[in-house]
Amino acid sequence: MRSRHAHRTRGDRLGALIATGLLAAVALTALAHGAVEPWSVMLFELIVLALTVLWMIKVLRDRLLELAIPRSTLPVIALVLVGLLQSMASTGVGGARQSLSFDIESTRRTLIVFIFLLVSFLIAANFLGSRRRLQRLAAFLTIFGMSLAIFALIQHFTWNGKLYWIRPNSVSISPFGPFVNHNHFAGYMELLIPIPIALVMARATRREISLLYGFAAAAMGIALVASLSRGGMISLAASLLFLVLMSSRLPRTASESGEPGHPKGAGLGRLADSLRRLDRTGLPASRILASRIFIVAAIAGAITAGLIWVGPDPVARRIAEGDRASANGQPALLSNRAWVWRDTLSMIRANPICGVGLGAYGTAFPIYTQSDGSIGVLQAHNDYLQVVADCGVAGGLIALWFLILTFKAIWRGVRSKDPLMAGLALGGGGSIFAILVHSLFDFNLQLPGTALLFLVLSAVVARISATVPKASRRQPVVSPAQLHEGTSVASAHVARGPSS
Repeated sequence: MRSRHAHRTRGDRLGALIATGLLAAVALTALAHGAVEPWSVMLFELIVLALTVLWMIKVLRDRLLELAIPRSTLPVIALVLVGLLQSMASTGVGGARQSLSFDIESTRRTLIVFIFLLVSFLIAANFLGSRRRLQRLAAFLTIFGMSLAIFALIQHFTWNGKLYWIRPNSVSISPFGPFVNHNHFAGYMELLIPIPIALVMARATRREISLLYGFAAAAMGIALVASLSRGGMISLAASLLFLVLMSSRLPRTASESGEPGHPKGAGLGRLADSLRRLDRTGLPASRILASRIFIVAAIAGAITAGLIWVGPDPVARRIAEGDRASANGQPALLSNRAWVWRDTLSMIRANPICGVGLGAYGTAFPIYTQSDGSIGVLQAHNDYLQVVADCGVAGGLIALWFLILTFKAIWRGVRSKDPLMAGLALGGGGSIFAILVHSLFDFNLQLPGTALLFLVLSAVVARISATVPKASRRQPVVSPAQLHEGTSVASAHVARGPSS
């Protein structure tokens, strides 16, 4: 009995270490400019490889393999298979190498990153499921996002032309925070801001913590607006609207599993407490919705107040005048997305089935562009067009499949009776919706660091969804350790040799 307990304790420690390692990968890839350089990509892959080894050690120690596979894993695997097909080469006449990809080496490099992202998705689905770990995840994302926002604002006001005040910036005219592009910083903030707001709306935090979470959301919002990303501002507004509308699905009984009896607080904490009283007294849902709208309005007001303090003139000019000029005096590329999209559509029409290859967009673009070729274009500045350009209609359908499964998981996960899980499902939904809106204008999901956080949130939402009964509200709520419809579980005992 004692030996079993020791094995279980070691297994729990290993599981916690793996979960912590995944969060470290999320933080490090963001701090490493989104993991867009070879050294940072290698660092990300080494971390995931180490976590995979720890997972194998855990399986051998526990002598049991339990593998949670959300349904949304299938389209990710399908996209990997498309990349594998594109990366295959044959030798043609004259010894020339032939493949579906226009740049087979770029496709293979991109495919390797994508495989590591898939492994990260599975790690998140399997080791971020317990309530304690979900609490730590929520706290980590909130505190990390707030710290990143404060750092970005400090660096912005003390800018000396160098990232982290050390590394010279020679690749971008619009860096912000640790990212070399202000749109990419805004995209990362979009993934973090809805989390603390949704947790407050779902009454998943104590009253004194609610105030901290509200401050964190406001700080991140101020940094996003200060980055002068118009796509980021639009996406932030869209995510706040999403939170308000989707919050109507939060169960009114969720507060019964909260933590009563805390001393009275102020601000957002008092507002969250009023929501608990509204739920218990059975007041109309419209009153509860109005209170949740007030929470979002309070956050928006705090962002506005912070913007006024920082200085609203640059934001007003940014909205009125558009993107900044490029370093050589030509109009900035992002202010002329229409011609990039036009040429991307030409690329898609010429390669409709399998695309030009994962990561091969930059190589193929000069072939189809109607421009003079003086401006190099490596991305379509629209993630939807790029996935179809890279992987054809097949890739577009796979991406649509993933999004349908993910939003079904959000729709269901918000109904969790556990306020923490409902809040994380709501916040994850707001985050995913925000980045998908921004993907209409930019290519945030082409950055491994941003894609990693996106997939981690998607995996967490899928895991939460699996704990919510589908057919009847009378059924008992399933514990986070159990997985029902929406997630398949493979369990197998691992053979062991004779004990010593």
